[in-house]
Amino acid sequence: MVKHVLSFLLVLTVSGCVLGPDHVRPDTDLPSGWAAVAAQDAPEAPIDPHWWRRFDDPVLTALIEEALQHNADLSLAAARIAEARAVLNLRDAERYPLLGAQASGARQQGSEETALPSSGAIYNDFSLGAVLRYEVDLWGRLARSSEAARAQLLAGVATQDAVRLAVAADVAAGYFNLRALDLQMNIAERTVQTRQDSYRFQESRYRNGAISQLAFRQAESELAAAQAELPALRQQHTLQRNALSILLGRTPREIVETSISGGRAIEAFAVLPEVPMGLPSSLLMRRPDIRAAEEQLRAANAQIGVARAAYFPSLSLTGLFGVQSDALSDLFSAPAKTWQFGGDLAAPILDFGRTRANVRAAEARREQALVNYQQTVRTAFREVLDALESRRAASERLAAQDRQIKALRETTRLAQRRFDEGYSDYLEVLDAQRTLFTVELAQVNTQQQRLRALVNLYKALGGGWQWPEADQHG
Repeated sequence: MVKHVLSFLLVLTVSGCVLGPDHVRPDTDLPSGWAAVAAQDAPEAPIDPHWWRRFDDPVLTALIEEALQHNADLSLAAARIAEARAVLNLRDAERYPLLGAQASGARQQGSEETALPSSGAIYNDFSLGAVLRYEVDLWGRLARSSEAARAQLLAGVATQDAVRLAVAADVAAGYFNLRALDLQMNIAERTVQTRQDSYRFQESRYRNGAISQLAFRQAESELAAAQAELPALRQQHTLQRNALSILLGRTPREIVETSISGGRAIEAFAVLPEVPMGLPSSLLMRRPDIRAAEEQLRAANAQIGVARAAYFPSLSLTGLFGVQSDALSDLFSAPAKTWQFGGDLAAPILDFGRTRANVRAAEARREQALVNYQQTVRTAFREVLDALESRRAASERLAAQDRQIKALRETTRLAQRRFDEGYSDYLEVLDAQRTLFTVELAQVNTQQQRLRALVNLYKALGGGWQWPEADQHG
């Protein structure tokens, strides 16, 4: 009997249809490559999951790995994945029969004052059986629900990957900013020391009447200006360190008691990983935020089928196989066997537009997901172009600042020499030193911006790129 029932259920399941549109990835109209890409063909580059190791800084690597282990946003994303996985298991389970057991026992007496009076005898009623319930998925409602839940799970996984990528990029950017502030404070401290020496020298000359009060006050002003830079830089350094500690998932006590050790100086990153020629635009499609947006679109698409299934009848089957007897001792005897098989067919007749409204709402949500997907792709493409342009501009600016600093150092040397030989006053020396100090600080900012642009490029490409070994050694 059970074999025939299961065979019947299988036939009903296979013969059912699935309503709603199937998912097709929308056309994004991406070019084959970026404007700066060479004309020759290039192999498609897989994502490098540990792109930060290319900077060859053990401290940076340790900080990012610490953040990936303890960051609160990642913990939240992991909890959401666990929820989505449980929902998927629930939706998958709903597609299969539900087998349960029931048992009952009663002692009762029938009424003699009803339309069908009994004899008034007292009797027992014992039963034990297995109950099988199954909803036949005639229109694919359960299949589409399972498809939507699976897409939501994959979207959650992709979102977690996006959070991981963002956390790693934010830690790298914060770390480089910290190293830049280290160098800027060092430059400011050296400048303060130089200005103090100049101030003491000028003070001595002023007291001896060798220079005017104007020249002396100018030296005093330059010293104060250099000293004023230090507190601002130290404040920025502390704020950046605190922000980095939060990204690392450290507790308030750890933020106060634990320092962030220094790694490579920012000048050590003069040679950065090169961006290979021929990066394909298809790299964008592997960005986790784009994957998440597509899975959200897939889920919304499947929900249309769930909503449309409400237009049609639903069929539920119930089967019972067990034993029943008025004597407990005879419950498992052959004559006590009993079975029952039936179905429940429910069809909508008049719902005053409920189903239609639900379908339209599902279609509207699908349209929202489509627009979100398209906008995510556009934003991703713009971020790559911006990162490439920022990296190029920072590299050119850095080269120009190198030449400018060399010229300014020579200018400062010549100004000092002219002053020593009595051909000019000390204001020329102070002016040259001031300009050199300003450009040195600006160059550190440019070094940090170049590193930040490369981090942004790794992030924009969903984790960067990695050529196969044969191509790397070729």
